[in-house]
Amino acid sequence: MDTAVLLELHYLPCVQYFSKLAHYPVVYLEQQENYQKGGYRNRCHIAGANGLLRLSVPLRQGKNERQGIREVAIAYKEAWRAHHWASIRSAYGNAPFFEFYAGYLQPHFEQQPVYLFDFSLGLLQTLLGLLQLDCELHRTDEYKKETPEGLIDLRDTIHPKKHRLQPDAHFQPLPYPQVFLEKHGFLPNLSILDLLFCTGPQAGLILEQTFVA
Repeated sequence: MDTAVLLELHYLPCVQYFSKLAHYPVVYLEQQENYQKGGYRNRCHIAGANGLLRLSVPLRQGKNERQGIREVAIAYKEAWRAHHWASIRSAYGNAPFFEFYAGYLQPHFEQQPVYLFDFSLGLLQTLLGLLQLDCELHRTDEYKKETPEGLIDLRDTIHPKKHRLQPDAHFQPLPYPQVFLEKHGFLPNLSILDLLFCTGPQAGLILEQTFVA
């Protein structure tokens, strides 16, 4: 059985992304790629009072598409960190487990890391701990178009744009109680924050159930 997966690093990744982390004991994060706009690398989706809400980390001006992902710098001209956290609190302040987990996540929005990769990696590591997922994280040493045998390449398969999203026979969204469920119906595959704040300790079990063998 394949036990390792290769993914690019996302900002507050979606449930589908964490479904892989819950299933595969070894995860490689691609750190030798060039930045690609339009994906989840600097954005996430949460469920607000008015429906789906996109949060995007602003980047310093430049040709990010040609930059190595480790060189992509965050812009701080606007108070986006305060805005993101205020949006998260507004969306999930009434969720059953928000107060339990918020203290672990809010400090990330009070720091000012230079690079997007470092910011997203710090959040990912904290979330893995809160979800009690013990997958082993590695970072790639070089970019390889073809991956070695035994390593499942899922780079650029999880995408917010429908025409870029790749079919995934191993992921099946599992409904769970959401804050605005009665208003908007169930919104699948949001940021892992939605699942964590709404279901707490059950989040890990739900992630396991979303993976279809």
